[in-house]
Amino acid sequence: MISVNEARERILSHFQTTATERIALIACAKRVLVVNLTAAHDLPLFDNSAMDGFAIRAEDTSASNLTLSVVADIPAGSSPTVILARGQAARIMTGAQMPEGANAVIPVEDTDFNHREAGTPAPKSISFAKIIETGDNVRPRGMDIHTGEIVLRKGQTLKPQDLGLLAMLGIGNVQVYKKPRVALLSSGDELLEVDAPLESGKMRDSNSYTLAALIESAGGEVLRLGVAKDTRASVEALLQKAIREDVDFILSSAGVSVGAFDFVKEVIESKGVLDFWRVNMRPGKPLAFGEYLDKPFIGLPGNPVSAFVGFEIFVRQVIEKLSGKLDGSRRKINVRCEEEIESDGRESYLRAKIHEENGVLVASLTGHQGSGNLLSLVQADALLIIPAGVKCVPAGQEAEAYLL
Repeated sequence: MISVNEARERILSHFQTTATERIALIACAKRVLVVNLTAAHDLPLFDNSAMDGFAIRAEDTSASNLTLSVVADIPAGSSPTVILARGQAARIMTGAQMPEGANAVIPVEDTDFNHREAGTPAPKSISFAKIIETGDNVRPRGMDIHTGEIVLRKGQTLKPQDLGLLAMLGIGNVQVYKKPRVALLSSGDELLEVDAPLESGKMRDSNSYTLAALIESAGGEVLRLGVAKDTRASVEALLQKAIREDVDFILSSAGVSVGAFDFVKEVIESKGVLDFWRVNMRPGKPLAFGEYLDKPFIGLPGNPVSAFVGFEIFVRQVIEKLSGKLDGSRRKINVRCEEEIESDGRESYLRAKIHEENGVLVASLTGHQGSGNLLSLVQADALLIIPAGVKCVPAGQEAEAYLL
């Protein structure tokens, strides 16, 4: 068996980022940028009001009652032509461009104008008793972004707010990395479709649903090949379909162990090579990596939790590398173990729930850690990491955990 780190490095070394494409902004959520994006103009584009109120000259205000003539009405979206002189004001809406001569805004609620219903005309004058400073309630041009500034960097995964910013900057098409295409298959005569009636000795296929969702959450596109029967011909037929579809790699669950009916490993070796097929970890020891007809192949174990853990520790990073991501989606935190934990010496990833006690993050295991027990994974929000060679972690000791 090889170590987790060695297995991860050997797998990742076989992959490079995908090709790129230019797509419409509306389709860019969760896609990864190919190049830095810079602002072609300032944001805001012009000095504008941060409040509904009146644009004024700050030097006109005082602590005593003051009356100003209202000489203009400026809604958002208009281009004001008025030039404010001393003693004058202009009614202005939030986001509207400031008129020349004005350098501050007094909120409508700080004046004697109390008619704020839609369609109400501007008053002839306003009175107030307040000192306003230059720049009060004004958003100056370039307050957010200056022309030429890098706003988003290569390798970033685009978030909804990023798309909004790009829209404000007039960037309607974006160069991104293509989504990695992953061929997914399960293996085993015991597997039934989700809506099939239960039969003696059989179980419903859960891995294809879990793994497909994980692939998509990591930024990949899934080609679901279905379930291979425990025959060489069935396994080979699905692998050949993956080759014809020109996917980036093939991902399977089950069939890579040493059982008498585990044919995936044998079929891979018949037209390719296996680099390794066992890793010093639990759950998930029977993890295989190699090539089938020059197409990368990753074989996860069949037990549901083992398949999930194998994906998180190895496959997620493959998809992120193919996608060009620099901001990985899983992060490690330090936690304190609530209870004593025994291990068999393999690097272990245990299902845990994180809670806070007196400012410290504490991890408690979520029930039985058997690799077929999916409920304890559903209840977990982290994978607690027990390093290789450690057979006992005392209660209260610190450890690392992957946040799910």
